[in-house]
Amino acid sequence: QGQLVESGGGSVQAVGSLRLSCAVVRYNYNAYCLGWFRQAPGLEREGIATINKVGTTWYAASVKGRFTISKDDAENTVALQMDNLKPEDTGVYYCAASRFSFCSFHSSDFIYWGQGTQVTVSS
Repeated sequence: QGQLVESGGGSVQAVGSLRLSCAVVRYNYNAYCLGWFRQAPGLEREGIATINKVGTTWYAASVKGRFTISKDDAENTVALQMDNLKPEDTGVYYCAASRFSFCSFHSSDFIYWGQGTQVTVSS
């Protein structure tokens, strides 16, 4: 049973930066896709960034150019660097591990989830 433990998050003013980190435990880290999702109040959870086992990345249009997903294979961690934050980035952020080696933004493809961490961006 895989386990994902998130850290980071918090409150920041618009155009500021935050970094989220996720430790991946008891999971075949190098075989599958890892991703970050977020859920804003009243909205569905959406995929925003994914990275596959060779480090290829994909981003949702809403965060492309501002967010960067990365992974540290030695530490079994995946991170999300968020720059130029906007109030609409506010929400609960989740790291997730897929059951597949290919990446998608479909939450149903991801079987292990972190506990979620709040990000609040004020104008």
